[in-house]
Amino acid sequence: MGIADTKKKLPANRMIFDVRRDPALYTDFFNNFESIMESYQLSNEERQAFRDLDIKKLGELGVHPYFLPQVSRLFHGAAYNHNNSPSAQAYGKSVVDGKGKTR
Repeated sequence: MGIADTKKKLPANRMIFDVRRDPALYTDFFNNFESIMESYQLSNEERQAFRDLDIKKLGELGVHPYFLPQVSRLFHGAAYNHNNSPSAQAYGKSVVDGKGKTR
């Protein structure tokens, strides 16, 4: 799950990048999650990993390591950006502890 494992053309990477940078897309992301994944042509495996919020699986699929904690922040919030925040705890549970799904 390092930089060398990143798949630069993986649709999930583009989707995460865009959602984090586009306020309108970010707002729409939670209301139209499935259609947004479809519009980015995510594979079934990518879609299921997002549905399950399986950050470890997303890394294994080739999501850029920088984006993995960003995914956790998308779903768990970024307001309290600290080691004890819900997003950091979910990220740790999934990636560091190797438990996979955080939902």
